Amino acid sequence: MRMSERPEARIQRHLPTADRPAASARSGGISVTCVRLLFIFLSVSLSRVAGKEQAKFPDGDNFDTKLSADMAHTVFVTGGAGYIGSHCIVSLLEAGYEVVAIDNFANSVSERGADGLSRAPALDRVQQITGKELTFVQCDLLDIDALRNIFKLKKIDSVIHFAAIKAVGESMEQPFLYYRNNMMGAINLLEVMKENGCYNLVFSSSCTVYGSPEFLPINEDHPTGKVTNVYGRTKYFIEEMLKDVAVAEKQWNIIMLRYFNPVGAHPSGSIGEDPTKPFTNLMPYIAQVAIGSKPKLTIFGTDYNTEDGTGVRDYIHIMDLASGHVAALKKLQEEHLRMKIYNLGTGEGVSVLRLLKTFEKVTGTKVSYETLERRVGDIDAIYAKCELAEKELGWKSQYNLEQMCEDFWRWQTMNPDGYRSNKTITNGKINGEGKHIATAATNGTNGVH
Repeated sequence: MRMSERPEARIQRHLPTADRPAASARSGGISVTCVRLLFIFLSVSLSRVAGKEQAKFPDGDNFDTKLSADMAHTVFVTGGAGYIGSHCIVSLLEAGYEVVAIDNFANSVSERGADGLSRAPALDRVQQITGKELTFVQCDLLDIDALRNIFKLKKIDSVIHFAAIKAVGESMEQPFLYYRNNMMGAINLLEVMKENGCYNLVFSSSCTVYGSPEFLPINEDHPTGKVTNVYGRTKYFIEEMLKDVAVAEKQWNIIMLRYFNPVGAHPSGSIGEDPTKPFTNLMPYIAQVAIGSKPKLTIFGTDYNTEDGTGVRDYIHIMDLASGHVAALKKLQEEHLRMKIYNLGTGEGVSVLRLLKTFEKVTGTKVSYETLERRVGDIDAIYAKCELAEKELGWKSQYNLEQMCEDFWRWQTMNPDGYRSNKTITNGKINGEGKHIATAATNGTNGVH
């Protein structure tokens, strides 16, 4: 469906298993103005990589963007039906926030309800877990008019921006798709936020912006920009844009969270990671081999300069990551920072083989694997130093590697087909078709986050 074919989208107040609007297809063209903006920004950012002076943002001042603790606080979550977004919404609802979430199902699963409309099962289950409602809108950030309509219909106090296409391999094959969707989506979001006087933003960044580590563990002062893949470059360019915005306009209050490798699932087993593309993360692949859905795991590279020759990464439990976003949001409510960056990880490097063996031990399974040569661009090791988040946000990871494996295996065994089957109900809580309530309408959406 192209952007000129704009069906009416629906804003819904969801009860458990409420039906959702149909998923939109990937977007077609973008305006000439957007293309010009994109290439201008790429040129500026690339010049910074080449060594030009980067903008400095001042320390926080007394500009009043803080909100009273007793006021109802509405958080706008982009990419809310995805793996990280859905788990974060659990923590937001449990912390007392009201949530308006958007997604277009590019990276997440939708299902047909009894009335023929699509729904996001991840968000149905979020409401089952929390016992609280949220508002969901099928929307694409490339459709700026639809985005504007949502902000008109509901006062938004803060934004958490997850929405992005994020497969590293795919990004190298389709670079313009990634630049267009990830960067233009972010530009549209900032524009609409500013139009509506909403300046509190938590941006979902990534440790990929660090590139190949110059030292370990990596802290927030580690140089950025020498990124080895297109996906990582989109994160880096957005970071640079946000820094410039924070320097130029003192109203903005932004926290960028650079997190490492999220794994695991909600301890209930009701929600978890359900990959929608062949480019998948390590733990879902391990679990799919263990449960018999895939024949074997492929490990790329056994000659890295690590303890067992396989790559080392910092794996963080998804619920620790979710609580980190809530901590960042609270920080924005308490202080006007202009711009602040935090790492979210465990601070411990874990090799691929160690993760595999731990998974086997915890689950009592055997995971077949083969080894191939390392891929171009893969690095030996990367793991975080997270003392700044602990000191300033009061946040520290709580889950260990065994719990990460245990929780993901619970999700996998309770939901062998992920969200894609009505037969994934084992706890008696998610059963039948929920009530569908359409509360408003806005312009149609399409494209890819």
